[in-house]
Amino acid sequence: MKLRLKKFDVAAGRPIVFMDHDDARKMDVNVGDRVEISCGGKKIIGRADIVEGYVKSGEILLSEDIVKFINLKPGVDVNVDLVSKPDSAEFIRKKMNDKELNKNEIFSIISDVVNNALTEAEIAQFVVAVYKNGMSHRETIDLTHAMCQTGTVLKWKSKIVADKHSIGGIAGNRTTPIIVSICAAAGIIMPKTSSRAITSAAGTADVIETMAKVDFPAKELQRIVSKVGACLAWGGSLGLAPADDKLIKIEKILKLDPESQLLASILSKKLSVGSTHVLIDIPYGEGAKVSKKGAEKLGERFLWLGKKLGLKIKVIFTLGNQPIGNGIGPALEMMDVLRVLRRDNPPKDLETKALMMAGILIEMVGKAKNGKGEEMAYKLLESGKALKKFEEIVNTQGRVRDGLKLAKYNQTVKAEKSGFVKKIDNKEMNNLATIMGCPVDKGTGIYLFKHIGDKVEKGDDLVTFYAEAKEKLNEALMIFKTKMPIEVK
Repeated sequence: MKLRLKKFDVAAGRPIVFMDHDDARKMDVNVGDRVEISCGGKKIIGRADIVEGYVKSGEILLSEDIVKFINLKPGVDVNVDLVSKPDSAEFIRKKMNDKELNKNEIFSIISDVVNNALTEAEIAQFVVAVYKNGMSHRETIDLTHAMCQTGTVLKWKSKIVADKHSIGGIAGNRTTPIIVSICAAAGIIMPKTSSRAITSAAGTADVIETMAKVDFPAKELQRIVSKVGACLAWGGSLGLAPADDKLIKIEKILKLDPESQLLASILSKKLSVGSTHVLIDIPYGEGAKVSKKGAEKLGERFLWLGKKLGLKIKVIFTLGNQPIGNGIGPALEMMDVLRVLRRDNPPKDLETKALMMAGILIEMVGKAKNGKGEEMAYKLLESGKALKKFEEIVNTQGRVRDGLKLAKYNQTVKAEKSGFVKKIDNKEMNNLATIMGCPVDKGTGIYLFKHIGDKVEKGDDLVTFYAEAKEKLNEALMIFKTKMPIEVK
């Protein structure tokens, strides 16, 4: 059926097709059915919604996702067709029943995720099935290839392209901008793409966005890297492993991060961006995503998969039983990064970890002999060369003004007794920062004054909370005082 597009600006976050009741009845379309919209040789599958009053017979309303994808203008005629449930829905059911999927079935699922042929509920079923039943090595390799090959793959002139990744979950821990700046200053090509927050208060892309633009098409990103040797970009705008971003969106809602999808997510992005040498950071311990034993097991899988995928991978295990740095939240974490780069009373734990990781990468690519990489990294940081490179990256990507402004309301919690900090709950600190608006409200979050082992006197500042709304601030304060994620004894 041909229907005329009516002007209607709505960002639904997914492809939605709004139809008149009579047109829907003629096509036998019910709410939630899959319908294909096509025009000018392009097509996309969306979900049907039936409305009255907003659209009349012969017209159609489309969400922003569809309009932008096909590049439609109001008044144009589009073809609307009812499409059947894809085979991939049955393959998901197969995985839910703990059956192993073959290569074609996995590619079918990922292709349909990318093409919007699966509902959010069906994608959620796939995430839960993988979380519950796991994936074999072979399935994980096929999932990685499928996620990579259904998106853009970048090529570089350099034979060596470095990258790093942390599996996340640790509040703060914003080492990436520091590492990239140091490595790029050392002459290493490092096109770093990052995700937004999944389980933490801020992802690297959320943090960089307080200083610079992070979303670019592939050609623009290649221009940036060719000019300054590195970038700090959001992977979601590049079309790199596009299924990953859709899976992450569902994982965030479900608060699940299945191991096989985590592996495939990370490694597919590394393959897509053209990386050859990758450093993987796996934080472990109380409050982290994995225990030490779990970290070692995950590390073995990374190394095995990396070898099979043609990547040179090194895995490090870092203690993740507390936040890294002082800031938790986009602007606060960027302030920590700047303090390290500017040599301005930096958080020592953040600086130490970033230097260690930068040193390993420098050695991995042959820029320094074994045991000398960290020394080289320190010299690049102390000399100001890393800061200069960071500024070059920010200016080339497009500097953002006033991004480091903190939220309107704040309140500091003081220690009720003297002693030593015995515990800081990572998960609860991330949760509190999220309650106050992280990562959407860039200036919200938590400033942490003490770390595990620090001496505390009664009345000392423990944390300062930042929020844009008093209600959110009060809610976070109430939860903090109830759960006491910082333990002083």
